[in-house]
Amino acid sequence: MPLARVSSLSYALLIIYVSLNPFDFDFNNGIGAWAWVSAPLPRFITLFDVSVNILAYIPLGFLLVFAAYPRWRNYIALAIALVFSAALAFSVETLQTWLPTRIPSQMDWWANVLGGILGGLLAIPLGPQWLSGSVLHKRFDGWFGSNWFACGLFLLFPWSQIYPQSSWLGTGVWGHAIFGSIDWGTTVINQVVQETLITALCWLGAALLLSLGMRSKAQQWHILIGLLCITVLIKTLFTALQFGLELSLLWLTAGAIWGMIIASVILRWSLNLSSNSKFWASLLCLLTATVAINFLPDNPYFILNLRHWYQGRLLHFNELMQWVSVAWLPLAMFWAIHHRLQINLQR
Repeated sequence: MPLARVSSLSYALLIIYVSLNPFDFDFNNGIGAWAWVSAPLPRFITLFDVSVNILAYIPLGFLLVFAAYPRWRNYIALAIALVFSAALAFSVETLQTWLPTRIPSQMDWWANVLGGILGGLLAIPLGPQWLSGSVLHKRFDGWFGSNWFACGLFLLFPWSQIYPQSSWLGTGVWGHAIFGSIDWGTTVINQVVQETLITALCWLGAALLLSLGMRSKAQQWHILIGLLCITVLIKTLFTALQFGLELSLLWLTAGAIWGMIIASVILRWSLNLSSNSKFWASLLCLLTATVAINFLPDNPYFILNLRHWYQGRLLHFNELMQWVSVAWLPLAMFWAIHHRLQINLQR
């Protein structure tokens, strides 16, 4: 499965980036490369640290079993996943010895190894049709055909929503870089109406844009609603990690709920429009939402909620997700315009 091998490599590079960022190595700190192996365990071990180290390597072990198929299967593939996960974790912990902001430990390494084993064990029971990638390939081929860039945008969309935003689904926040800092004084804006508008425009625009890359025979509305549900689930999980379980749904406001409902209802009808109409409608929605996000003042309740955000927990992961959040919309609009121009040239 070439896609699994590429995915495994990409995920391993992601682990290296998150684990070693910002790469400010100090090789003259006087500490031996493998000093962490014989060092005592940290005095304070939190459930959060152990959980994150386990969860981070579960996808890697899972993908490695897929990547080993069909040459190696079952427990041989599990052994490959274990050895590779352990070697990668060992290398990362060793390199962290020379990073002033990191503390390598045996606890992290054992948690990473356990995550790799769990990921491999989750993959082994899957049938050959899953391990070979034929099911996934047929599914995405039935949805997107040869539009792999649109498929990539589809898969990236839930991750672009992880970074905290003042409005749910409000991608394209550039910190008032376009319009400058705006002093609204004592002007009062209904925050529920504002978030409803932004959420509805963003979801309707993004969904219509993604539908341009889908096959006409695909059940577009059901697929897009499924994407929205997955996005909500991923957002809830990562919010729980960063804010705590009791605040995992703090982002799910009345404005967010009404925005998703209104946009989903309109989307059901809008998918019947011509591709040209959907293109211009998605462009109008996303541009209007971008102006609203950057022009209207931030939700004061959102600013207060950020005080509960322990960014240090996933600092470097948050930096990466912020880039994904900012880059998704320009990439999506670039693809939509390029896709539209190609269609016009073919006519």
